[in-house]
Amino acid sequence: MRTPVVAAVAALLLIALPGLLLPLLDRSSCSEGTVEVECPTDPVGPDGTPVSDRFFVMHRPLGVHGSITARVASMEGTITYPPPDHDKIVPGLVPWAKAGVIVKDGLAQGSSYAALMLTGAHGVRMQHDYVHDTAGSATARWLRLSRDGDVVTGEDSVDGVSWTRVGSVRLSLPDTVLVGLFVTSPGDLTVRDGASQVRFTQATGVFDHVVVDGPAASWTSAAVGGAGTTDWEKFHRAAGGVESGGTFTVTGSGDIGPLPGPSAAGALVGLILAVVVLVLWSVRWPFVVGVVGAGAAVVFVDGVPWLTLARVVLGVGVFMALVAAYSWALRGLLRRWVAVVVALGTVVVPYVVALVVPGLGWLLRVTPAAGFSVVGTRVAYPQVVDYYAPAGGYFPLPWWAGLAVLGGYAAVLIGLRRVRTGTRTA
Repeated sequence: MRTPVVAAVAALLLIALPGLLLPLLDRSSCSEGTVEVECPTDPVGPDGTPVSDRFFVMHRPLGVHGSITARVASMEGTITYPPPDHDKIVPGLVPWAKAGVIVKDGLAQGSSYAALMLTGAHGVRMQHDYVHDTAGSATARWLRLSRDGDVVTGEDSVDGVSWTRVGSVRLSLPDTVLVGLFVTSPGDLTVRDGASQVRFTQATGVFDHVVVDGPAASWTSAAVGGAGTTDWEKFHRAAGGVESGGTFTVTGSGDIGPLPGPSAAGALVGLILAVVVLVLWSVRWPFVVGVVGAGAAVVFVDGVPWLTLARVVLGVGVFMALVAAYSWALRGLLRRWVAVVVALGTVVVPYVVALVVPGLGWLLRVTPAAGFSVVGTRVAYPQVVDYYAPAGGYFPLPWWAGLAVLGGYAAVLIGLRRVRTGTRTA
């Protein structure tokens, strides 16, 4: 069997095997007492996106038409063991702590909702169905949500007299929904030595001037998603809500928003070595090798929409074909060993460096290694704090832009090789 065919088989196996072996290596299980049970999965929002839906709310029913108005009189919080020394529990709010009013299709996690809130550092925001976020006033503390059928409108005000529309959204809601006052506070995230660390936080919102335009009903407290179960909440400040003299005090943690979702990058870690094989030896049918290998690698990846996985599989095939073209062009311009060093140094090395060295993700914008963005499946949301780096499954360029950068390099070098070849012929 000739070298190109052997190299093609080797590259295919390197791409496929990590993904095929992951189910064998991941033997995690969950149990209740001595009985093993199915491990819980993340809830999903109305569009199927994995979401976080944990918060505390004081609520009451609302019909097809109605509204809730409230002023956030104060908002304070607690952050456990923040940097630099991680040795104290301090007062403070994380930027996306939230206290506000909400209309939601019940207490089930992942159910449709619209919320208007005051945040720790981003002013007033209107968010709905987890992935959508609209900015409101930077200084307002009066909040109002109005429901008219499936349309929910949010307004804010600095004085409770003059109101400004933040936005209107159309949801799919039943005739009766819950309306209420909620508080949530996501974890405090920092990155140290390339690893992300998340610490528990808590927030408390005090609401007054609360008016519900709807049927008369009593207020009920609820922890959505099992909120309020940490040791801090058990032994220091419990999550919950109380009403006294028309003033409501609500304490909670957790978050309402999208989750990063699973990444296909782990299943395709062998793509790095496959590129090394491709550069060192001629690999026949690089597009086919990439598509078949990637297809086998991602077959056991859970939680990623199949259309996204199909895009990843085809993208890997295009990536392999472009790397092959890039390497071929370099061989026509440089000595073979120099071409190999340059190809590996501009495609593989920047990606590996960006994975292990925080702050060097920009290498995946300006080098041919940008093509590795085809394995990215995670979406960066501005309203969610996460480790937005290649090591966390995020890429600085969308998949198509990464391929465009690699393709641009390949096209330029192919043009230079043709010019050089034409010069020699002449």
